[in-house]
Amino acid sequence: MEELKKKIEKLLLKVQRPSRYIGGEVGSVVKDKDKVDVRFAFCFPDTYEVGMSHLGMKILYGLKNARENWWCERVFMPEEDYNKLMRENDIPLYALESLDPIKDFDFIGFTLMYELSYNNVLEMLDLAGVPVLAKDRTELTPLVIAGGPCACNPEPMADFFDLFILGEGEEVNVELLELYERMKPLKPTKQEFLREAAKLEGVYVPSFYDVDYNEDGTVKSITPNVPEAPARVKKRVIKDFDKVYYPEGFVVPFTQIVHDRAVVEVLRGCIRGCRFCQAGFIYRPFREKSIDTIKNETKSLCEQTGYEEVSLSSLSTSDYTEINKLLENLVEYTDGEQINLSLPSLRIDNFSEELLEKIKSVRKSGLTFAPEAGTQRLRDVINKNITEDEIMRTCRTAFEGGYSTVKLYFMLGLPTETEEDMKGIAHLAERIAEEYYDTVPKEKRHGKVQIVVSTSFFVPKPFTPFQWAPMYTEQDFIDKAKVVKEEIRAQLNQKSIKYNWHEPDVTTLEGFLARGDRRASEVILKAYEKGALYDAWSESFRYDIWKEAFAETGIDIEFYTLRERSTDEILPWDFIDAGVTKEFLIREWKQAKGEVVTPNCRQKCAGCGARRYKGGVCYEGKN
Repeated sequence: MEELKKKIEKLLLKVQRPSRYIGGEVGSVVKDKDKVDVRFAFCFPDTYEVGMSHLGMKILYGLKNARENWWCERVFMPEEDYNKLMRENDIPLYALESLDPIKDFDFIGFTLMYELSYNNVLEMLDLAGVPVLAKDRTELTPLVIAGGPCACNPEPMADFFDLFILGEGEEVNVELLELYERMKPLKPTKQEFLREAAKLEGVYVPSFYDVDYNEDGTVKSITPNVPEAPARVKKRVIKDFDKVYYPEGFVVPFTQIVHDRAVVEVLRGCIRGCRFCQAGFIYRPFREKSIDTIKNETKSLCEQTGYEEVSLSSLSTSDYTEINKLLENLVEYTDGEQINLSLPSLRIDNFSEELLEKIKSVRKSGLTFAPEAGTQRLRDVINKNITEDEIMRTCRTAFEGGYSTVKLYFMLGLPTETEEDMKGIAHLAERIAEEYYDTVPKEKRHGKVQIVVSTSFFVPKPFTPFQWAPMYTEQDFIDKAKVVKEEIRAQLNQKSIKYNWHEPDVTTLEGFLARGDRRASEVILKAYEKGALYDAWSESFRYDIWKEAFAETGIDIEFYTLRERSTDEILPWDFIDAGVTKEFLIREWKQAKGEVVTPNCRQKCAGCGARRYKGGVCYEGKN
């Protein structure tokens, strides 16, 4: 082992940012492996800078290491330069804390945050010397498992994992490792362990389910093949969010990462019901932490890490019930310690002068909002629940507060979209620019206003009302972006408006991977074998390889992307109980087509089904 470490040290002299690969950071946990009963490799299938910013990793890392006889270590996808050197020098993928090969661990766990990172999972397994296909791993360990938001449709990756954790991981991770610890002395077979694991709520074992297909390619049935596997796998939910585990400190990296600051989670779930937003549905019910809990966690993290900025994390921080009172309490501490307070998730309709005062010292350069659609009609279709008056009022408040840059996020290719909706993006940007010049006196302006318009292309996601919606072709997406671009050029304040858009081929592939069934595993494996890697990074993405993979496997991508699904169709993920009922999603799909808005959960209960989970804050049935 010492020989391996010396080899690693020499090679790191040849790579960019060697600090990514050495461990030893402040806050990292090192244990005596001879006193450890369970070893867990937490793998993030992206670079160190991205993975170290991920809150879920920080939480589960601390949670598992809180047990004296468990040791959780971190593993990230090596960059191309180091990846090449590792293969040339027979260095297996290793964990940062011990530099031990992860193939010798009990668990290799991946978090699936983004569909375009799937091939990186296969590369990390292969680098580790672990067979990528679950059926080829016959020994008990290492057990290869996955969780994260993309696991809500695990089927495209079903061939590669022994089991998936569905829903929130804090409790079920502990239960799974406790089960393993109890069974390990008995030397069970992999099958014996997986049968017991399948009994845990929130655990899905793909090999315990048979999938049959109709002649037209749609799913016919998803059937358990062992008695321990439930017909429907229920996601896990933390009921008392105020008592959920949260680490006192984070690992502090040597090198700069994407989000290099302390992060405190203030709430989970969302009251809004935007019909395109997967997170807004799969994280229901809506739950908050108390002000005291948030304040204590903020103080602990800043003291333990030395960070001078803390960010409040959630899907929509400004929806916190007592947001102003919360900020007053936090500012009392952060101002005294000269710590910046950041609120990255703000809603247009509850942005106020009072809120502005609390955040402007941190984000004076610009504000970011997401109208998502350029017309009120389309905003009603997607249930965005904001009006143009609210958008203009918010921008006016920001301009009066000294801001001169506003970033606006939109989507193209939404269901029922028309040319008028596309052009509406340009018109809205123009009106916001005009608002700046109407609001800010000439003598107080710092040059031109800057309106940055970004459009992504819509991807229908499982467990949303749009899960049945068709996508567009890549050329269609390009044509839509051109409509917006040309319309911006036609505006009086065009020089104040900057426009950029997402790549359409990436969107198409994401759409396939998001709603794929088990047959998608063949394409993923074939593309990987042909060299597809680092797909999340535009400079590395090779769509030509994927096209070849589709051709060679005989799988038609358009079957998954361009086809509108029937609400009677069995979807690949229908065996999962994600909290919201299918009946509710169908109702919302019909509401969308009728351009009918559904009020948010505080205004009126929509009967989504989240009440079944009890605990926390759920507004169902109270209106």
